Amino acid sequence: MKLYVEDEGEGIPVVLLHGLTATHRYVVMGSRALERSGHRVIAYDARGHGHSDPAPSPDAYEYADLVADLEGVLDERGIERAVLAGASMGAHTALRFALEYPERAAALVVITPAYDPVTFADAASLARWDALSEGLRNGGVEGFVEAYGEPAVPERWRETVLTVLRQRLSAHDHQGAVADALRVVPRSRPFDTLHDLDGIGAPTVVVADRDDADPGHPLSVGEDYARVIPGARMVVEDPGKSPIAWQGGQLSRVIAEIAAEARV
Repeated sequence: MKLYVEDEGEGIPVVLLHGLTATHRYVVMGSRALERSGHRVIAYDARGHGHSDPAPSPDAYEYADLVADLEGVLDERGIERAVLAGASMGAHTALRFALEYPERAAALVVITPAYDPVTFADAASLARWDALSEGLRNGGVEGFVEAYGEPAVPERWRETVLTVLRQRLSAHDHQGAVADALRVVPRSRPFDTLHDLDGIGAPTVVVADRDDADPGHPLSVGEDYARVIPGARMVVEDPGKSPIAWQGGQLSRVIAEIAAEARV
């Protein structure tokens, strides 16, 4: 299984980990600010996503698998410690990695986390993920969009959300693999309880979204993570503004700030 990896720039290594159904470019949205500011940026497509190969079996998309891939990406490049910046699925992967390999996580940027150990595997939520999986598998991009339904965001952002959904889903070489991931990832725990995050020792910033703009990544989850992770701080957009996670340049500045605190 080969992963598609881009490795550019020089300086402090920063690894970008994208969310479920996204690709490597959907963390800092194509911004090159980190490379220009003296960072080595490693961005890769998760297994089954983008230009990466599908997993060796349809059920091999659990967080243990994603963490093993991250370890492999670092090892192949001889990187012992790196700043890990992940969005949603990528955020949960980074946290799981930092818990398993604390000596290798120089700093963490936890972007729009959604995993809540208390409500994990809620039947209604899993049914929706399964519907999205079947929509993509049987109907391609438009089948996914139909299963997704009307975005539950203010009117001014709805067309943007639908446009980005179509762009993201069109960027995969293996849509069937993404459909497999849509079933498996929501059923996999990156960690057992919120208090496991007490064990994070790396400098951490949590980038959260307000619920009107991004209800799928509740603000309360970001607040919980920032409260439990020792020394973590949280950043969130001002009310009524576009989320920081949607703005590559602004998000890159947040990443660069925490990278400056890292011991690499």
